[in-house]
Amino acid sequence: MKIGFIGLGLMGRAMVDCLQDKGYDLVVLGNRDRTGVDKAVSRGATEAASAREVAEASDVVMFCMGTSEQVESRVYGDDGVLAGTKPDQVVIDFGTSLPASTLKIGADLEAKGAVYLDAPLGRTPAHALDGLLNIMCAGDKAAFDRVKPILDVLGENVFYLGKLGNGHTIKLINNYFAMTTAVGMSEAFATADAAGIDRQTLFEVMSAGPLRSGMMEFIRNYAVDGQIDLAFSIENAAKDVGYYRQMAQDLGLNSRMSDCAKNALTEAKSTGDGGKMVPEMVDWMSRHLAAS
Repeated sequence: MKIGFIGLGLMGRAMVDCLQDKGYDLVVLGNRDRTGVDKAVSRGATEAASAREVAEASDVVMFCMGTSEQVESRVYGDDGVLAGTKPDQVVIDFGTSLPASTLKIGADLEAKGAVYLDAPLGRTPAHALDGLLNIMCAGDKAAFDRVKPILDVLGENVFYLGKLGNGHTIKLINNYFAMTTAVGMSEAFATADAAGIDRQTLFEVMSAGPLRSGMMEFIRNYAVDGQIDLAFSIENAAKDVGYYRQMAQDLGLNSRMSDCAKNALTEAKSTGDGGKMVPEMVDWMSRHLAAS
């Protein structure tokens, strides 16, 4: 299959590298940063002038973008994927998007005979380069089966999760819980600082029981050792928790637990720390936890 790939940021360019290593023929389209596009072209990929050209030239189209707005900007319009799609084409969104947007795009592609799959990712660009991503794919089962050999190149763990939208729903629930844990642990360390308690001592006590988790360890590794294992920005975390809250509202729910995490992440973003990594919320909490 010829693959069209739209969105060559850090994750996208690593995925393209992995696919090219396995001999796949690619058509690519980037945005402002040409680093990934230039590398892909140097290795034999073709650069398209528009998303429509990508769709016209490809059997499978892949998105790896940061927001639903960015995905929709590449789907709709005279130069969008929808204008160039064709029957039996499979379009896959690897980003973390709003399920409502995913369902809308899926219906519009289905009307033209194409199939949409949502397949958000777990792990990092380093894992992508080695084909070790976690892939949470949902949508038409026959289409999933057709593209699974490609997904198996990119992922160590490839999950099929049922109907369209389930992948993005599960990813948002996952990220809401992860970021709530990260923000809560950051505040715990900042509170320990104010009380004169050693950070490592706090962690040893907390992690001796059922609270222990990988996310706690990520925050501990920065708080104690200055080591960032979770290369995920505060800005992206705020976006994902915001998407989770929007999804909950769309389901007629009132999410209470996500409110605190979103408020803290959004406030950190507003003070100029959005580009920092989530473990660095420990520093932000230490500076801003004092009662005003």
